[in-house]
Amino acid sequence: MSNLISLNQIKRHYDVGGELVKALDGIDVSIKPNEYISIMGPSGSGKSTLMNIIGCLDTPTDGTYQFEGELVHEMDDDQLASIRNRKIGFVFQTFNLLPRSTALRNVEVPLIYSNTPKAERLEIARSSLISVGLGDRLDHKPNELSGGQRQRVAIARALVNTPSIILADEPTGNLDSKSGIEIMKILYDLYTKGNTIILVTHEKEIAKHANRIITIFDGKIKEDRANENMIKAL
Repeated sequence: MSNLISLNQIKRHYDVGGELVKALDGIDVSIKPNEYISIMGPSGSGKSTLMNIIGCLDTPTDGTYQFEGELVHEMDDDQLASIRNRKIGFVFQTFNLLPRSTALRNVEVPLIYSNTPKAERLEIARSSLISVGLGDRLDHKPNELSGGQRQRVAIARALVNTPSIILADEPTGNLDSKSGIEIMKILYDLYTKGNTIILVTHEKEIAKHANRIITIFDGKIKEDRANENMIKAL
């Protein structure tokens, strides 16, 4: 099976007050379709920078990045935006929902950017919300939803363009334990249906939901191993 993502000797360096900070310092990672990967490490380890590179939110200082054969490291801002909208579904710790818009409108937004006709995008957005158990919350705004429900809206939004990967950044970080379990179950269900999940977390118990765990430390990969004790959120 060919790689979905290939990172080769990825470096991301910053100049902070005249001092060179090596956030990433020679990362090699290959990801195949339908993997469920946790990227974990302590604060300052480089895991968020790696997430930003994979998610096309940042570009490497050096190295090569291929996504479905496309040379991402050579793209301009417009090309990167296109990759983000077409191929990556984002789920953030802070939900990143439009506060004055309904759940349906929030989920509809990526389809607006991809020029999907209105009737079609409303049907896709509605179906996506139903798939995460929010068919009765279509017209609710974020402040009328619980934290777990907001995260489910974010997952529904991430799915509408049928992306190549779901990139989840600390998706349970702002949730109580019960809501966190519900979100991990949804992510596991997506994985079993063939989706590729990349989960960024600092929590070992959350990382164990993946079938592969990559540990980052000081901008380098400390460990990359299969997780034989994967937690199946049934």
